[in-house]
Amino acid sequence: GGGGGRAAARAADGFGGSGGGGTSATDGEGISCFAELTTRGGIFLEHRIESAADDVIVFEIDLGQLKVALQSVLSGLGGSGGGGGGGGGGFSRSATAGGGRHSQASSNPLHNSMAPDGGGGGGAGAAANTFAPNTTITPTIVVMKLAKRNGGLPCLCIDANTLPGRGAVEVHHAIPIRIMRAAEMQYHLPPRISMPDVQLELPFDRPLKTVVERLKTMSPHIYIDGSMAGELALRLDGDAASIRNFYPKLIPRFEDIKENEQDSPSKGGGGDAPPSRCTLKVDSRKLSACLQWQGTMLLGRAVGSAVLCMVENEMLCLHCMLNPGTIGFFTYYVPVHYLSEDQMD
Repeated sequence: GGGGGRAAARAADGFGGSGGGGTSATDGEGISCFAELTTRGGIFLEHRIESAADDVIVFEIDLGQLKVALQSVLSGLGGSGGGGGGGGGGFSRSATAGGGRHSQASSNPLHNSMAPDGGGGGGAGAAANTFAPNTTITPTIVVMKLAKRNGGLPCLCIDANTLPGRGAVEVHHAIPIRIMRAAEMQYHLPPRISMPDVQLELPFDRPLKTVVERLKTMSPHIYIDGSMAGELALRLDGDAASIRNFYPKLIPRFEDIKENEQDSPSKGGGGDAPPSRCTLKVDSRKLSACLQWQGTMLLGRAVGSAVLCMVENEMLCLHCMLNPGTIGFFTYYVPVHYLSEDQMD
């Protein structure tokens, strides 16, 4: 079964689909993933949400069913079907806005119908979008809305159809959801962490996924050494051998980082002290899980940039900006093992 999940739609700040949270007992257990997609001027041509709770609607949805519905829309209308999505990572089946309770909506079946809408919307938010897949059936209108189906069951409805013309196609999906109180949103926000010690932008042409998948077959843990000099190393130490993989000439990111006059060129430091460094110990399977997006979303294309943020003895974060950057982003939070000063040398 999938892990627990929440999803939220917010009108005030122009963002919708905030997600993240706990996982089921898989390789990614303990990882949190949060995504925010821009509604106004982003993924929707039109966006409207109305709620008595300050225009906030929080609900729980099964990611597996949402993925099936979206792929069905793309394939049914002549599109490519797409990959696994930004927040997927192969470890969670539910979109969340924080915590880790098991989904109560995932046990309900996915309702597909070619019939017109059968119920009224209860505090529903609505949005519309268009795209032109590689087919002669264009253009396409896709509408997402909250409504009640099958005797009052709250659902996220996805309706897609081509404009009138030859070969018109209609696709309708109703994904069961569980409406939650808007006040619960505060319990499902991204974790508060310290300022990173090291931030490095990952390279386009050297994905970490392939290396990490090989290392995880050799050791349950991987050490990550990062430096604001633009250096990153993945290593493991075993009884029989030690392996180190180096990634030089990376771009250090100095914004929102712990102050170090020797690091930032704007500080004009003397340069005598070495740049900031950080060493983290993470579970190799968890690190592999948060890199699965590199198999379906190419860095430099679907993902505009990816920054690895290292917080000593606290957290490893992977922040990925979608392309174009106005669409939104997703961020992984990976727990780390405590290291003493001797272990960091």
